[in-house]
Amino acid sequence: MNKTFEEAMNFRHACKVFDEDKKISDKDIKFILEAGQKSPSSFGMEPWKFLVITNEELKAKIRPACWNQVQVTSCSHLVIVLAAIESVKVESGLPQKRFKRREMTQELFDFYMNLYSGHLKETLSSDKNIYSWTSKQTYIAVGNMMTAAATLGIDSCPIEGFEKEKVEKILGLDISQYQLSLVLPFGYRINEQSSQLRLDYDEVVEFIK
Repeated sequence: MNKTFEEAMNFRHACKVFDEDKKISDKDIKFILEAGQKSPSSFGMEPWKFLVITNEELKAKIRPACWNQVQVTSCSHLVIVLAAIESVKVESGLPQKRFKRREMTQELFDFYMNLYSGHLKETLSSDKNIYSWTSKQTYIAVGNMMTAAATLGIDSCPIEGFEKEKVEKILGLDISQYQLSLVLPFGYRINEQSSQLRLDYDEVVEFIK
């Protein structure tokens, strides 16, 4: 039975060790990945790609470049979250295609393109700036995937502890197209969940009237 949203939020934690004998079904991993695929993004650019690794030899190659964290090899599915670079550039032609997915007048299309290129002029001025923008957006998809997994009783652990260039080289990435944003293993916990420690509600929420 699927968990409610509240139950899923209480269930989810950064799982440190996964049960290597338990594998996620094709149906469930698709549900999780679709939560990422359907996530919102700035200007609707969807600047991400998800590489799903189940090959144990490849996981073992990646693990040393991720601070040797056991989650990388003990998980059922290792999702490599990539941030798009080339596809968000105006000259690539892809932003135009994204906007044209919806029917609109030429006037409205021109308005959106001018807004996009003008608002993001500095952001789109270098691959480094683009990566800062698109990698930040991948976290929207990551959050949705982790919560979707938790509703199914599936654990996750977002990993930022990695050597970016080494992982990209192992995967043979063309970094002009995509760059590594996050390493996200999914699987089933082998140990009991640790206590969830959070700041008090009133410390992080302030109403301005």
